[in-house]
Amino acid sequence: MINFRYHNAVSIGLAIGFGLALCVPLAAQSATPAEMISSYRLQHGEGKVTIDPTLNRIAREQAAAMAARDVLDHSVLGPFSSRVAPYGPVPAAENIAYGHDNFPKTLDQWIESSGHRRNLLMHGASRVGVASAKSAATGRTYWAMVIAGERDRSRQAKGGTARGSDTENCRIKLITLCL
Repeated sequence: MINFRYHNAVSIGLAIGFGLALCVPLAAQSATPAEMISSYRLQHGEGKVTIDPTLNRIAREQAAAMAARDVLDHSVLGPFSSRVAPYGPVPAAENIAYGHDNFPKTLDQWIESSGHRRNLLMHGASRVGVASAKSAATGRTYWAMVIAGERDRSRQAKGGTARGSDTENCRIKLITLCL
């Protein structure tokens, strides 16, 4: 005699397990670029990164310019240092690529390249921007990633003085006069 309760429980358990197994690749594919980069960084002893709107804009402009000109070039919009200058004085790096239509394959391409891998694993990086654009002429997908550390918080917002300066030791401060 077959125990139907046991058989049904095993069947349900197998169905749930099989269903979960099918969902795992889908969940991995739905990870954001920041999550995928963070996962790689954590495997190599570095911290997570989060999406930064300014870095996303810089990456989007770079990817769009490369796609519009159908050329892979860090300088298509000017030197990288001038493009990230509005972000503030921070350590920053850029990876670019073309060819893959999805980010996981592009990330694998960067991981296989020592210079790109070094950028992905930049010590102290905490922010990232990632974008892609497709060339209308060739259909080629161009990618740009900008990764950076924290903004320099040792300076005040408006061209001010560095922390620890004499003005912080003031007992009374009137506009710019320290007493």
